[in-house]
Amino acid sequence: EYGKQWYQRRVRGMMSEYLPGQGSTSTETIRKSFIEQYFGGENSTTMKCSESEEEPETKAIEKWTQLRCHINTDVRYMQLGLTMGLKENIEKTSSTLGRNAVYVKTSNVNRLPSYLTINFIRFFYKEKENINAKVLKDIKFPMEYDAFELCTPELKEKLTPARDQFEAIRQKRIEKELSGKDIKNKHDLANEAKKEIRYEPHSFLDDTGSSNSGYYELQAVLTHQGRSSSSGHYVAWVRHKEDNWIKCDDEKLSIVKDDDILKLSVGGDWHVA
Repeated sequence: EYGKQWYQRRVRGMMSEYLPGQGSTSTETIRKSFIEQYFGGENSTTMKCSESEEEPETKAIEKWTQLRCHINTDVRYMQLGLTMGLKENIEKTSSTLGRNAVYVKTSNVNRLPSYLTINFIRFFYKEKENINAKVLKDIKFPMEYDAFELCTPELKEKLTPARDQFEAIRQKRIEKELSGKDIKNKHDLANEAKKEIRYEPHSFLDDTGSSNSGYYELQAVLTHQGRSSSSGHYVAWVRHKEDNWIKCDDEKLSIVKDDDILKLSVGGDWHVA
């Protein structure tokens, strides 16, 4: 059990209320609060002017408390939406050209938190109709997520030892199954799992609240029911144990299963992540 989770959120209010601030800094990041330690990540970014070869690229460190899953016609899975968010075009003033120019901003994660928040960017502004609209497209998300591919080469190298341990455990279980010595029924499976549990640090020793493997298990989902950002209803879905989840609909609580959670990938008039 690696004890790291990831959360999917539709709103940013809670984070911005409790976090002192986010943005770029060229100095070493100092994490002062619980939220920053356990929910805060960092990106290593480069900015290059695409209209001037002479202008040198600039580098910075950006802090964040959520990764954004961008949604367009090509995105059907969460991973692609996250990857697309790591490269974007930005228009800003060029000191070399003396006018606005297009810059390519490239980002890679160089610090993963213990608890990973992912925001599906479903709301957008329709200028013609002058309304805030909602993207109802089906975007699949997994129960277990591996953030390795989003990381810098340096962070990937740091994550490798813990990941190798997970792979060794996985190989051991496969060998056990192939040898015919694996568990006979569900009850025996649970007992065997309890015997095998060994708690290991899930953070780097010099960075409390970080993730030292990049592996996450889904623990909670916040959904919006409705077709507009100016109306609708929010519901929280929180993992209880194994495949049991608690649906928190105001004061009404009910038990749901993994299958119900995976159905939250698409909206309409239903709840959507």
